[in-house]
Amino acid sequence: MATSSLSLKQIVNVIINLSPKAAPRKAFNLGLIIGSAAVIPASERIRIYTDTDSMLEDGFTTADAEFKAAQLVFSQPLPPTRLAIGRWDKTKPETALEAVTACRDADNEWYTFTVCGATTADVKAIATYIESATPSSAYFFTTADFDIPAGTAGNIFEFLKEKLYRRTLGQYCSHSDTPDAVAAILGYAMGANNGTANSAYTLAYKREIGVTVENLTNTQVEKIKGNNGNIYINRGTYYNVFEQGWMADGTSFDELINLDKLANDIQLAVMDVLYSNPKVPQTDSGVTTIINAINKACDQSVKIGFIAPGVWNGPAVLNLQNGQTLPKGYLVQAEPIASQDQADRDARKSPPIYVATKLAGAIEFVTIRVDVN
Repeated sequence: MATSSLSLKQIVNVIINLSPKAAPRKAFNLGLIIGSAAVIPASERIRIYTDTDSMLEDGFTTADAEFKAAQLVFSQPLPPTRLAIGRWDKTKPETALEAVTACRDADNEWYTFTVCGATTADVKAIATYIESATPSSAYFFTTADFDIPAGTAGNIFEFLKEKLYRRTLGQYCSHSDTPDAVAAILGYAMGANNGTANSAYTLAYKREIGVTVENLTNTQVEKIKGNNGNIYINRGTYYNVFEQGWMADGTSFDELINLDKLANDIQLAVMDVLYSNPKVPQTDSGVTTIINAINKACDQSVKIGFIAPGVWNGPAVLNLQNGQTLPKGYLVQAEPIASQDQADRDARKSPPIYVATKLAGAIEFVTIRVDVN
């Protein structure tokens, strides 16, 4: 006769507590090319491609501006693995800015973008929009306006510089075969941003495969760069280089993208803490849990080489004083719970948290003195 078997739960009760998955991190390595070819339906707006062959299979032709720009993107030494193509629906008619906002509504993963066939008026409208667009993005454009190397007052580079626009990068290119030449450096930027150790980069002095260098005088180059414009030129016969990698306000693109990525990583890291825990206590211990999550986000910036150890030269931040060394390149601090205002405590707010970072920076100009006896 079989003996009945009673459950072990009354003696040993094993509870499996599976933590929720962390939110996927935005990679900041997807670029977008917007054009008016009627291949992608306006209702769909965006498609993702891994190469130009798949674009041809989808109905694009080699004469389409989007295809030519995509060729530049995928031809770079470190090409991205994916590229988004967006539809500018001119049958409505639709403005370039409306096409950009529609593409943002359709997909919020892409970071850099350019618009094929955008006029100077379009560039101004898009640059104004992208400054405050959510999520953070960067607009790249190409212009062949002859008033740019001439330094004519009011040219598009000067206009954007005076507006202090930080999220727009312009390239001057006079060659009619590459009206969207900036797609080349966009491709490099997205391909190089792979998140691996020491992968931080600058756009300065990179090659633009598929783009012809400009034949400019030193005076013309200085006028372009004086307005924070970018160009592809030859230096010393042997070097074809993109200079300088500046946004319209003079900010280096690598600083912009990595700060955007750091802010995104911190935001998601803290949200993961709030989402995955039954409760984060409103105590110093609870705040420490949040600080630890922020530390991990900062560690990623250290890993790629964006943040590095150094001396803090900014104003005092809580216990961090001017002249103090940051051994990790960053320091995360919070005000103590005991000093928290009762209204904030009743509203279940965390005390303010401060993240001080020391950027690794980059060397782009060198002066060398050679003494000879």
